[in-house]
Amino acid sequence: MDAVRRYDILDTPPDGAFDRVAAMAARLFKVPVASVTIVDEDRIWFKAAHGLEGVSEIGREPGLCGSAILADETLVIPDTLTDPVAFNNALVTGPMAVRFYAAAPIITGDGHRVGTVNILDTKPRLITEDDTATLADLAAIVLDELEMRLAALNALRTEQERRIEQEEARQRAEQDKVSIAAFAAALQRTLLPPALPVVPGLELACHYATASPQDVGGDFYDVFPLDGKRWAFFLGDVCGKGPEAAALTSLTRYTLRAAALIDPDPDVVLTSLNTALLLDAAVGSRFCTAVFGVLEPHEEGGFTVTVATGGHPPAYHLRGQGTVEAVQPKGGMLIGALAGAHFASHSIHLAPGEGLLLYTDGLTEARLADGEMIGDEGLTGFLAARTAPVSATAVIEDTVALIDATPHGAGDDVALLALSVPLADTAVDGFTAAATAHTIAPAGEMPESRP
Repeated sequence: MDAVRRYDILDTPPDGAFDRVAAMAARLFKVPVASVTIVDEDRIWFKAAHGLEGVSEIGREPGLCGSAILADETLVIPDTLTDPVAFNNALVTGPMAVRFYAAAPIITGDGHRVGTVNILDTKPRLITEDDTATLADLAAIVLDELEMRLAALNALRTEQERRIEQEEARQRAEQDKVSIAAFAAALQRTLLPPALPVVPGLELACHYATASPQDVGGDFYDVFPLDGKRWAFFLGDVCGKGPEAAALTSLTRYTLRAAALIDPDPDVVLTSLNTALLLDAAVGSRFCTAVFGVLEPHEEGGFTVTVATGGHPPAYHLRGQGTVEAVQPKGGMLIGALAGAHFASHSIHLAPGEGLLLYTDGLTEARLADGEMIGDEGLTGFLAARTAPVSATAVIEDTVALIDATPHGAGDDVALLALSVPLADTAVDGFTAAATAHTIAPAGEMPESRP
């Protein structure tokens, strides 16, 4: 009975596929009546009937269909009057005067009999083994139709549930007039860090904005300690948007953290992430790009920064006085796309007064008034126009202002992460004067900063 309920077929309207099976059975066997029945707890319900008008169900007492459903193979009664069970059945003794009956059980893949395909005649007859095999094939066709119908129903239910969830999310967003609360709800699965840590001798700043408050974004970033002296950071972008992208963002962020604690070598960390994405069946064909780096205090001041990239735009080393250098090790492939993907790392010295900017492609793909994208050249020129010692907070604020100055803002999600080493006279006891983290804000709105 659970198997019958699973298909949700009882008391449904006529269906052409099942009607055709009944009509085909009548033609193949040259009988006046053929039917497709489903067995309920206390009745035999006719899903399709050829040559049987006005009958939608019969009782389940021992008889024709009631006996057929108990058999593993095709049941054949050549003459109902000589059968000890069928001879007093209403179909035999009543106006139809059925004298021949054969039925093949409809057996599910897990071995449950849910109904029968039946043929009836008003005169006794014999059928061959090939005939019984054909009747069993028709029963198998009915099962195929039931399975396809069930798959379609499940897909429809899933889509309806998804639409309900989207509608509920939309209504919540409309009711919530505070943008930060709306984004917190939309991005709850991405698990972005609520604030950046204070790193001795380093100033940090970040910015995150999604293109639409109704879509879950896939950009991510993080900064975290490795040991007493070293720190790790990363920034990246997963393929796609929505709940699936958010789930992949969560997996990526925590995989990077866990891999870095085992072996912080940037090449090894990205290789571990690539393996994790390929092994997780839930990820499917999705992939991501990322920059992963390790900070270690340099003997001459500042930090040694070792960076590896996986299919991500270059980071920019801001050296002050208008000097900007792209940091993009050669060979960094997409993460999660190919087994055996190769990654490469590169080390730089981030000296006092210098900084490093990481970003997602929503920044360079923002379009200027003439319709052209900012692009790598435009971003390089913008950064090179800065001549003062680099401040991570100022770099982020200026870059957000650059996006806001475009006619339509960023067309995609934007994540920004900046690191800078203050000059000696701006540090206090070896700590930066402030480590600034920008709140998550919608595109086109300047974020507030907090210490």
